[in-house]
Amino acid sequence: MYESFAAVYDTFMDNVPYEEWSGYLIRLLRREGIGDGLVLELGCGTGSMTELLARAGYDMIGVDNSADMLEVALEKKERSGLDILYLLQDMREFELYGTVRAVVSVCDSLNYVTKEEDLLEVFRLVNNYLDPGGIFVFDLNTVYKYRDLLGDATIAENREEGSFIWENSYFEEEQINEYDLTLFIRQEGGLFRKYEETHYQRAYEPETVKRLLGQAGLKLEAVYDAFTLEAPGEKSERVYFIAREQGK
Repeated sequence: MYESFAAVYDTFMDNVPYEEWSGYLIRLLRREGIGDGLVLELGCGTGSMTELLARAGYDMIGVDNSADMLEVALEKKERSGLDILYLLQDMREFELYGTVRAVVSVCDSLNYVTKEEDLLEVFRLVNNYLDPGGIFVFDLNTVYKYRDLLGDATIAENREEGSFIWENSYFEEEQINEYDLTLFIRQEGGLFRKYEETHYQRAYEPETVKRLLGQAGLKLEAVYDAFTLEAPGEKSERVYFIAREQGK
């Protein structure tokens, strides 16, 4: 995923308020008593959130299955001098050297896990690598967002470094959103090269997530409408879940 897009990902994602999002995530962690220590980010991408959490005092590990995205993350790490461990692993089968105080996964990374049995396996691994009583904080895009907002929408953007066309198709029965991404990326000499990628994300009902967390041995502590401490509503676009390790 994101092979061609990795080089310009941060450029096109500069509208994402990472500082604000990290502030919310840190607030949730601190409410659960996690103010420092080892924290794992699943689906860390180019490391934007990972670096903000590291600056907030957490000892960060970032896991992603895209070598291209991690290459960008490592370049950023070299510039910042932050002590972050990045691992090229699939979150459905990640391995750590020991346990961590918390696991986080944001920016709808878990929506890329399109099979229930695979999401259950992610949850089981998270439970396995959490300290006793450790915390798992993650977000998911909602059914409402995919069905009613993205649906069959086409999004396009033109930048000096490149342009993209992002076409969405939502399949309601499977609850799968297909992204067809066409990229035109400027090469040396000023010419543009065309890349095409297809991505899939799945919408999960909160009841399904709660059931899978329970099967994995995790206890669901709270569900919030993104960036608030309020319960989700019918038109919530992104939802945050907080789960706790309760004894392996």
